[in-house]
Order: sequence, then structure tokens, then C-alpha cells
Amino acid sequence: MTSLIAAPGLLRASPIDFHGHTMSPSRLLRYLEIKVHDLIQDKDWDSIRVVGGYDRTAVVSRYEKTGKLFNIERPTATVQGRDLVLQAFPGADYVQHYALTIATYLALTGRSADIVTYQPPGQEQCRSALDTLALDLDGDLVIVGWGLQHLAPTNGVWTRGHGYAWQRAEIAGRRVVYLGFLHSIWGDVAGRVVERLAELGAGDVVYIGKVGSLAPGIEPNTWLATGNTSLLRGSLVSWDDFFGDFAAAQGGVQSGLHVSSPSILLEDRDWLAQHTSSYAFVDPEIGPMGAAAHTAGIRFGYLHVISNNLTAQYPADLSNERHDDVLRRRAVLVDRIRTIITRRLAGHPARSVEGTR
Repeated sequence: MTSLIAAPGLLRASPIDFHGHTMSPSRLLRYLEIKVHDLIQDKDWDSIRVVGGYDRTAVVSRYEKTGKLFNIERPTATVQGRDLVLQAFPGADYVQHYALTIATYLALTGRSADIVTYQPPGQEQCRSALDTLALDLDGDLVIVGWGLQHLAPTNGVWTRGHGYAWQRAEIAGRRVVYLGFLHSIWGDVAGRVVERLAELGAGDVVYIGKVGSLAPGIEPNTWLATGNTSLLRGSLVSWDDFFGDFAAAQGGVQSGLHVSSPSILLEDRDWLAQHTSSYAFVDPEIGPMGAAAHTAGIRFGYLHVISNNLTAQYPADLSNERHDDVLRRRAVLVDRIRTIITRRLAGHPARSVEGTR
């Protein structure tokens, strides 16, 4: 999907074969239209380059999400004559994913994708991008991810930082911090979030999000997913699971092996055939987060909505997540997530801070 071009460190982003993708071309186009900056959808450019950066003073896409608190920001754009530079929050997976998103969108709309390149951010840039995350933690459970405005206490106050917001609560005698990001924490960025939270003193990290199912017959937005092992860059990684066996034993929860994929654009039917017999779920973040927690010596757990199924075409998928029926079903699942976390905390006291290191 990529090839080297003349400039050092610069890669060309080639569009995927959208006829071979697990989403139909029409649904894939709808998904891409939600993500691609309006300056790309409305104008032609001599070149489009995606780089790592977080600059909200640049041109913000008019297609950014509304109606929710977190994960609303998309890469911003800087116009340089006939050339366009997109700045995605620094992460190797996210920069590649967004470049593939643009290239595939251009191909699907009958335009040349040869103009799309990307420059993977360096390790130091990726690490330092989260230096502004500053919380005073002392063995706290940090719940990060999706749906936090519905999981956190309704009377709580969100304190805003640079690209994130948080609030504190106490659940079953345990200190809990809800942490949401305005920008995407896609792929390896999420792993660095866990690494940073461990540095700040977190005792446990729980990630709430969405996964795709690799198992036939699992209808989207009707089940939750959990587990403690992911296939990450070709190797299995496991972690000390915050939920233990508790979440998997609850009604409406599927447990299984997870695959970490840097981009849904790479999840075509060939990819599915290689993974569907052994693995249950896919998303970009769980593996990097679990690996970071394992390295840091803290517990990690995930409890996700199964948002789509790669094995069959269901009415709900990643292209229509804002539909009323999808939102209604997910609201029920968020209530279930809240209940499971509360029961987990009530039945299993927190370990000492020393015990989590």
C-alpha cells in the first residue's frame, strides 16, 4: 500500500483495492466522506502530504463531529499554494491510516491518488506529543476512550487540558478518573497514552471503545467484547487483565483473541481469511495499550461495543454510526458497561499502588 519516493522519509500512499474490501465500495465511500477534510473533497490539489502534528490554528474541517464531547477533532490542513499539508496527531498508525483514507477516497471518486504522500513521525515526536497530558494520579483507575460523557457521573465537572478533559469520581470506594481526548488516539498513540498514565501514577487503565467482529453471526451493536490477548505486529501480547474473568462471565459479553490492525483500510477479504478462524475482534488500539500496560507493570482491560462485523453485510457498520437506531442500541450497551465496571469494583478491591508496579 506504500512505496518510497524521492524525498527522505516520505512514503506514497496507494489506494486500496476497494472491490476486495470487507465493506462494499458504497459503504466504504460513506465512511471515508466522514473522515476526509472538506478541502480535499471540494478542491483539486497538485500534492497532498500527511504529517504528524497537532495544530488547531490550521484549517479545521467542516466535517468534524458535533454532538459529543470527545474524539471530535480531525486532522487540520495548511494550504501552500497548490499543495495541501494535513496534520494528524503524531502516531505512525494514524498518519498512515489517514493517508490511505485520502488516497482511497480520491480513487473511489475517480480522481488521481498519485499525489498523496505521508511522512511517518519519529519516535520522539510521538512520545513528546503526550507530554502535555498532566494528571495527579495515585493508583487511580483511569477509564479512557469512547462514551465517557454517558459513563461518568452526570453531575461531574470536566476539567480541560490541552486536547483532553477529565473528571474524578469514586465508585465502590475506588478513586476513578474519566479521561477523554478531543483528538483521535488511534493505534500506537493509544499505547503511548497508557505509558504516560503509568508514568503519572495510574494503577489500572480501562479502555472503552468499539471493535469489529471476525466471527459470523455477531450482529453489530448487540454485544460487548473483552479479552486479555492481542496479535500485535505478528506476535501475541497478553496483559494483566483488570477484569480478570469477571467481564467475560457477564451476559451479553463475548470474549476472545484480538487482532491489532493499523487501519481498517487494510482489512480486506484476504486479510479476513487469514484471521477469522483464530481471532474474534479487531481494532487499532487494544494491542498497543495492552503491551504498554504489560511493560509498565499495571493492569489493563477493555470492554468494547462490537460495532461492525467484517464477515457479512449488516444494516449497521462504520459508515452509519450516527443513525438513531445505532445510537439507541449503543446507549443500552453503555449502561451495561457502566454496570459491569461498578460490579467489578464492588466485588474486587483495588490492589495497593506498590502491587501494580
